[in-house]
Amino acid sequence: MSSRDRILGRVRRALADVPPDDTPYEQAVPRDYREQHGERGAARTVELLAENLADYRAVVHRTDAAGLPALIARLLDDRGSASVVVPPGLDEGWLTATEVTRVADRAESTARELDRVDSVVTGCAVAVAETGTIVLDGSPDQGRRRITLVPDHHVCVVRVPGQVVSSVPQALARLDPTRPLTWISGPSATSDIELDRVEGVHGPRTLEVVLVTEAAGGAPGPPVTRTA
Repeated sequence: MSSRDRILGRVRRALADVPPDDTPYEQAVPRDYREQHGERGAARTVELLAENLADYRAVVHRTDAAGLPALIARLLDDRGSASVVVPPGLDEGWLTATEVTRVADRAESTARELDRVDSVVTGCAVAVAETGTIVLDGSPDQGRRRITLVPDHHVCVVRVPGQVVSSVPQALARLDPTRPLTWISGPSATSDIELDRVEGVHGPRTLEVVLVTEAAGGAPGPPVTRTA
């Protein structure tokens, strides 16, 4: 018997005396807490996301849909990337301006193989402004979790304002808890007891977030790059 079977067996035994018509969990737990801190419009929410991403040492870029392919090509070129992992459902138009070798997201790819790839480009599921967090859920435009944990450079595209929420509770309402969720707040990093920061410990050393203004979302923000 595996550890998984043991845990699930304990859960089943614990629920054995719960009647079928018992109050569902999502209704039994009161959720009357505040869903966000303060009131802000869509534009201010996006600005807060950019500020907090930069605080976590992500590099933030802004563009519109028309400028996205050229921007991604420039980011890969500036990085000196010769190869890029491409999730199966990534918009093909995003990479039309670059000739960097594309590497497919394959189930059989090993960590050693992915470590030889220079960059990865993905979309996201949702972005949380108050925490500067990007959430991936393994959708076709994001691919398997491993492709965003092994390559050293991650370019993540966020559609604004549609994919941006103010708070974690609002993000949870949009996410499917049965999917493989990856919550990213800045590049991978850790600190020892003396607070010496080391980046690239369990994920990419460089996270570049591209905020793309949606066609119906109004004019794009100022064309600036923010760094911490």
